[in-house]
Amino acid sequence: MTDAAAPARFTRMAYAAETHAIIVRAEPAFAPEESDPDQGRFMWTYDIEIENRSEEPVQLISRYWRIIDAAGLEQEVRGPGVVGRQPKLNPGESFRYQSRCPLSTPSGMMVGGYQMIRLRTGEPFEIAIPAFALVSPYDAMRAN
Repeated sequence: MTDAAAPARFTRMAYAAETHAIIVRAEPAFAPEESDPDQGRFMWTYDIEIENRSEEPVQLISRYWRIIDAAGLEQEVRGPGVVGRQPKLNPGESFRYQSRCPLSTPSGMMVGGYQMIRLRTGEPFEIAIPAFALVSPYDAMRAN
């Protein structure tokens, strides 16, 4: 960890997107205890909530993330489920999980989507994960 003290609390922002009556909420937070700015390591946690407001049961099958750091370096992440699970959601149910994202720059962004299926018909569909900013207290303020 760097000698420069990071603020003890960094304000969290919430982001949301709704697709096909499925709401995805994302809340990223800088993780100073897991970061080492002197070594170019910046870590974020992000909480995700997926809420089924549709009238039918659905299942999350896979995920896709596009992660872009402050230098413009892009990474794509694809894989089955989330945190080792492929949750089923009945109408009115929610699923929450937390994950992490390391970057070598003090800021960046993430955006993505989930591949879902309607359990009654087996029909696949996609839902959006809202784009969200990853901004650490080490990022220099910039004028627009």
